[in-house]
Amino acid sequence: MTKAKRMMQENIKLIDLMIELVDARAPLASRNPDIDELGRGKARIVLLNKADLADVSVNRQWTDYFEGLGLHVLEVNSRTGAGVKAINRVVQLACAEKIARDRKRGIVNRPVRAMVVGIPNVGKSTFINAFAGKACTKTGNRPGVTKGKQWIRRNKTLELLDTPGILWPKVEDRQVGMKLAFIGSINDEIMVMEELACDLLDCLRMQYPDAVSGRYGIGRSADNAEMLREIARVRGCFLKGENLDLKKAADILTDDFRAGRLGRITLEYPPKQQGKTKEQEMEQ
Repeated sequence: MTKAKRMMQENIKLIDLMIELVDARAPLASRNPDIDELGRGKARIVLLNKADLADVSVNRQWTDYFEGLGLHVLEVNSRTGAGVKAINRVVQLACAEKIARDRKRGIVNRPVRAMVVGIPNVGKSTFINAFAGKACTKTGNRPGVTKGKQWIRRNKTLELLDTPGILWPKVEDRQVGMKLAFIGSINDEIMVMEELACDLLDCLRMQYPDAVSGRYGIGRSADNAEMLREIARVRGCFLKGENLDLKKAADILTDDFRAGRLGRITLEYPPKQQGKTKEQEMEQ
């Protein structure tokens, strides 16, 4: 992580624009706080990636929030390419002052150079492949696939610098850590998946109470461990001797969440909305 951050610092002087990908299901938790400092003085675009997996109404709230910070914002789905075509227009808008300065100096056809940044597994490489229209970077459904920097020429007006995903050295806020684990930005191999699944059930029960019962055909319960056992029974997750395989049930639950099979779910709201449940929003 330190090496990747140093590489970004060394290359920041070469770029005009920073394109930051965040996970639309947890836009604050999936932002590296160091990126604001790295991008100081540069044009900025925030892409709410995987927007198709997040709550539609909350996506709009996050767009308003980031625009209120003076950033350009787009909802995208890098996997399908939805929203990607609009990025060219936003790049030109974000870099309008730079382009105008170049023209006054008689510099024409100089491409905008953009650094693509984000935490591990947020979809940077998939985005670049979709945006560039070719498989020019490695991709994978696990954190840490991109190991070094690489320049990609998108067209005559834009060049992209792909960078490795970087997390901050220590995640001190447990809630942030859980959200990062839920969306897969922390390697599952270092997690106790049964505990992670129970934490996810706790979050879903408060904000999207019908998501789990609707998916697995089970009743609601205030006991997360019992809900996980019920998922194991319904999905036939058994070890020898009819003992429940809770690890397999936990994997099923987290995979279903990450793939959007539990519905469109957002794990956090913009600061002014933080902590509101679906029921509270309806009451208002």
